[in-house]
Amino acid sequence: MTDDDVDFPPGDGPTSGISVTLTAGTLHAIRERVGKRGVSAYLEKAAQRQIERDNLDELVADFDEVHGPADPEAVAAKRARLLGDASSAGKSA
Repeated sequence: MTDDDVDFPPGDGPTSGISVTLTAGTLHAIRERVGKRGVSAYLEKAAQRQIERDNLDELVADFDEVHGPADPEAVAAKRARLLGDASSAGKSA
């Protein structure tokens, strides 16, 4: 059985080398943050975060399809509570 036959979750399994193309500005910004030897690890973590966001977007879309979109006022009120903004919570609720 090869590694291609196994379904590893993001962040797990052996590493594989690939070639990616980035704009010069993006690569420079990454190297400024992590140095030349940290680029692969930085891109791995960025890809994992993007996969998590994509999965969350799909989950929200599925929820909206079943239950309809969230009420914007209710979302604003809950956001205010989470952020501790009591003055906004009173206006939204």
